Amino acid sequence: MPGSEKAECRPEMVQAYADGQLGVAETLELEHHLKTCANCAAAYRNHRALSAALADPALYYKAPPALRDRLGAALTSRGARTEVAPPPPPAPRRLLWRSLALAALAAFVVIMTATLSIRLGRTAPSELLVRDVVQSHVRSLLLNHLTDVPSSDQHTVKPWFNGKLDFSPPVKDLAADGFVLVGGRIDVIEDRPVAALIYRRRAHYINLFVWPSADQPGALIVTARRGFNVIHWNEMGMACWAVSDLNRAELQQFADLLRTAS
Repeated sequence: MPGSEKAECRPEMVQAYADGQLGVAETLELEHHLKTCANCAAAYRNHRALSAALADPALYYKAPPALRDRLGAALTSRGARTEVAPPPPPAPRRLLWRSLALAALAAFVVIMTATLSIRLGRTAPSELLVRDVVQSHVRSLLLNHLTDVPSSDQHTVKPWFNGKLDFSPPVKDLAADGFVLVGGRIDVIEDRPVAALIYRRRAHYINLFVWPSADQPGALIVTARRGFNVIHWNEMGMACWAVSDLNRAELQQFADLLRTAS
C-alpha cells in the first residue's frame, strides 16, 4: 500500500473490520495494513478483546420480578387509566448502598479492561476464529493462491511441510470418494502458521486448515458464514477446520471420511 503508515491509519476502518462490516476488497487492504502498522494492529486486538468482555451477561443488570410485574400490569391494563404511585424516594442508606454498588461496577469494568489488555495473547473467541478461517479461504481464492505445493499425491504433499511447520499434518487421499487432493500451502490463522490442505469436489474447492490442539476429540461442529459452510472437529491432537461453498451435506461427508480414515 503506498504512503506512510501514519497516512494509512483509519481507526474507523479498523473498528469496522473488527465488527465484520467490511467488504472483501477493503478487508484484504486492511489486513495488509495491519501487518505493517503496529498501532492499528494493537487497536484491532483491543477492540476484539473489549467486544468479548462486553458480551459477558454478568455485566448487565436484570430487573427484579416485582418491577417487571408492575410494568407488565401497567402496559397491558385496559379501560380506565390507572395511576401507578411513584416509588418513595430512596432513604439515605439506600442511596449509600447504590453509590457503593455503582462504584464497584465501575471498578470491575476498569479491572476487566486492564486484564484484557494484559492478556491479548490468549486465544480469541470461537466466533472470531470462524471468521478468520473463512477470510483465509476467501483470500486464497481471490489471490489465486490455493497451493504452495500443487500435487494430488499425499506422499508428495505431506513431506513438503517438513521443516516448514513445527508439526506434521495428516494428509489423506480421498480421490476414490470424489474428493481430489489438489495440494497444500502454509497459511496464518490467529497469528500462527498452520497447514492448509486443498481438496476439490467437482468445481468446488475445500480449504482444510490443520494445527495442533490440546482439545479432546468430539462431535462435528457445523456452521456457516458469508455463504460458506464451515465444519470443525478435533482428532489425533489436531484442530481441523474445513471451509467451502460446497453444500453442507457433502462437506460433512468429507469431514466424516477424514475422521474414518484416521
